[in-house]
Amino acid sequence: YNRIGAEAGAAYRVLGKPLIAMVQGYCMGGGLLTALRADLRIASEDAQFGVPAVRLGLGYGYDGVKALVDLVGVAYTREILLTGDRFSAQDAWRMGLVNRVVPASELESTVRGLARTIAENAPLTMRAIRVAIEEAGKDAAQQDLARVERLVADCFASEDYIEGRRAFLEKRRPKFVGR
Repeated sequence: YNRIGAEAGAAYRVLGKPLIAMVQGYCMGGGLLTALRADLRIASEDAQFGVPAVRLGLGYGYDGVKALVDLVGVAYTREILLTGDRFSAQDAWRMGLVNRVVPASELESTVRGLARTIAENAPLTMRAIRVAIEEAGKDAAQQDLARVERLVADCFASEDYIEGRRAFLEKRRPKFVGR
């Protein structure tokens, strides 16, 4: 179980594309850990979140705890893990666990619209941003800032940068190609 969970976590880290979690209903335990791996989390107003490990006698591993601490901070992580309680979508938003809460009837269209917006952006820039965010979450001794600098330099040397400037001047949407 632990090996499979670690392999799944590694697969999310190397996905290379922005990932949006669309949450409706219960997002508990392993489901919450999976949602934490997404870049953005959008929840319906009826969603509920929690980690009931303490009520089941389960150990909750470091990676899951670290992901939660990195997202919502120590105080909310303690509340979530030590109580084993369920939290409403509004509570999750207040904690920083989700980016947005929308009516259930608007969840899918909201997520699809967000995905379209992201997909229209410059792929090289998104990659540089995602890597920079990942590096920012690491201890200074573990950071690979040279990699971030290389990715940023690649953006400035790209066809997409030329297209982005041209589209801006021509007052039109850019058509990025990822080069």
